[in-house]
Amino acid sequence: MDSGVFAPRSSEAVLLRVETTADRRAGGPYTVAAALARVLVPLAPAPVIAEHDLELRAVAPDLDVPVRRDSLAASADRSERILVPAPQRTLRIANGFAAFVRDVLAALSETLLLVVSELPEADPADREVLAALARRAPAFSLEEAAGPAPRPRADGPVRWYAGDAADHQDAAEWCLDRGCHHAVIELARLGLALEDPAGGSEVWWNLVHHLAVALGALEREEEAEAVLKAARALTTDPSRHSTMAYTSAMLLTRHHLRERRDLDGALGWVNLAIALSDLLPDPENRAVKLGFDLNGKALIMARRGDLDAAMELVEESMRLAATLPPGAQPIHRLVLRVNRAQLRILTGDRDGALEDLDAAVAADPGYPDYYVDRGNLLFAAGRHDEALADYNTALAVGPPFAEAHYNRSEVLFARGDLKGALQDLDTALELDPSLTDARANRAGLLVALGEPELARSDVDEALAGDPGNPYLLCTLGQIEGAAGRYREARAAFDRAVEQAPSLAVAWAGRGILAFENGRPEEAVADLGRALELGEDPGLLFNRALAHRAAGRPDQAERDLRRAAELDPADPEIRAALAD
Repeated sequence: MDSGVFAPRSSEAVLLRVETTADRRAGGPYTVAAALARVLVPLAPAPVIAEHDLELRAVAPDLDVPVRRDSLAASADRSERILVPAPQRTLRIANGFAAFVRDVLAALSETLLLVVSELPEADPADREVLAALARRAPAFSLEEAAGPAPRPRADGPVRWYAGDAADHQDAAEWCLDRGCHHAVIELARLGLALEDPAGGSEVWWNLVHHLAVALGALEREEEAEAVLKAARALTTDPSRHSTMAYTSAMLLTRHHLRERRDLDGALGWVNLAIALSDLLPDPENRAVKLGFDLNGKALIMARRGDLDAAMELVEESMRLAATLPPGAQPIHRLVLRVNRAQLRILTGDRDGALEDLDAAVAADPGYPDYYVDRGNLLFAAGRHDEALADYNTALAVGPPFAEAHYNRSEVLFARGDLKGALQDLDTALELDPSLTDARANRAGLLVALGEPELARSDVDEALAGDPGNPYLLCTLGQIEGAAGRYREARAAFDRAVEQAPSLAVAWAGRGILAFENGRPEEAVADLGRALELGEDPGLLFNRALAHRAAGRPDQAERDLRRAAELDPADPEIRAALAD
């Protein structure tokens, strides 16, 4: 038994007490979450279980939870699961599981005390669960126990951290599929210590590959490359060398530090990968591996600015995929279509991009990211209702998704629903407090809703981590201006235009501030700079007011007439023209 459940403490307040160890070596990356799930699932109403089926199956795979939501990867053969979950995957699972705990406790009118021992030994995935519970489940409380706690039962995930190297391949692969990259690193290293690298076994190779991929996913690129360097000295297998060359190319292309990105070096590695893959004797294996490498080269060429070459490489990859047996490698095929869609967006082919994204959604309707990609494209095209529908679907088919709430807030803001947009930003920050852009937008919305002091706390917190963020500085300028502190507001806008001279909103904000403080000439100049970056009827209207205040009615009328051409229905523009 892995937990304890105790009786109500009174007739009015019901308390569930759950005890468990947090030691990842006892029960895997979700030792704590699984212990909670095993207690709460039998008590939970069926609709609550159905609402959170995906998260429950992720944290406690031994429970019999009916499948309501799933993506194509769940049914694909392991060799065809080419998508590596981003580190945010575990955060999303944690937020969804915390919502399950919250909903169960609300349905039962109960509070929960979780008593955890060996907390320092918890996997980062479990730590995310505990942090999410603290944010999202008000009836939950945590107590750290000093002594030992009950261990997970023997038929659960305990076996992941026991056995030979093959047991550790299996466990590392399970964790990699679920985005538990810290666990992958630990398990792979433990497994490699048990395996003789001189033999070059398949177990050794899988552990090496999983380790390099997980390190790269966690932005530990130098460690990943060191693993690959050591492995290259231990194998002569051309397929493995090709895979390692491709991985090195992606590490250099996607390095989290821009100054460490090396597109020339990446091109050399990916060309080696392509050369080796082209020599593979099996036609089907060659088509898959070569197509994968060509697709990687397309990313490099796109980042080098050669979109035509990138498009040709993706098209060649798609031609190779078309030679595969019907139904083979479905994820590889749809990833190629999504990548082509991104290239088509960059080249201005929105219709073609939408066609590709439609196909991706149809091929894997349970994968939320494609709905977000399509929603972004629809929003950029001004098709707000359709964009909103895609964001709603993304939130319905997957675990909580902070970016989808953030993007939906932009649609709601564009439609004039400021309170709805604010609610989505609140949710986005509840799910991921590190989203600086969401905090900046929420601060701006609070200013627009007449709550500048509430906005200040967001700005201060965000600026502490990103002091040069021009959007935050613009919002700070608005806050200081609303409080009548012109000098402080001007300093904030000055810093914003210094940080981002091409940011129209920074020039516009400084211009409006100048106008409101009786400086029409400065307002005209700054609003003019903003208009040089993009014509906008609101900016033209504001500059017209500044021209009038400076005694230039003719220039004001020209701005108003142009504003009316751009937005003939605006009542303020029509009224100003009538004056």
